[in-house]
Amino acid sequence: MSAPLVVMGAQIMCPMGAAPQQLVVIPKGPPVMVEGKPVATIQDMVPFVNVLPFGICNSPSNPAAVSAKAVGATAPCTPVIVAPWSPGVPQITVGGVPVINATCTCQCTLGVGPITVMYPGQATVQG
Repeated sequence: MSAPLVVMGAQIMCPMGAAPQQLVVIPKGPPVMVEGKPVATIQDMVPFVNVLPFGICNSPSNPAAVSAKAVGATAPCTPVIVAPWSPGVPQITVGGVPVINATCTCQCTLGVGPITVMYPGQATVQG
């Protein structure tokens, strides 16, 4: 059985963030739908468009979080993503771009671990 596909509204999490966030899928052409929701591709990784802040940042690699913590404050967990979701599912594409499934991750340059999929949004997988 294959892993469930990631769709609009999937729950994702940064290991340095305080709260999960929903992935926003913006189709770049006719949408491909699974269970009535647009399917995410490896390119759905743009900060503040597809990937919203994860609450408070606790990353020792984030200068804003370190500075804020030094004065007893907090900084938002705003992702800095420079590479697509990986590895993607090359057998299934939307407009020639591989979709992502529940095993895919992407990396925030300020984090110490990958952003992961907590809940992909596809409830039923046939395989």
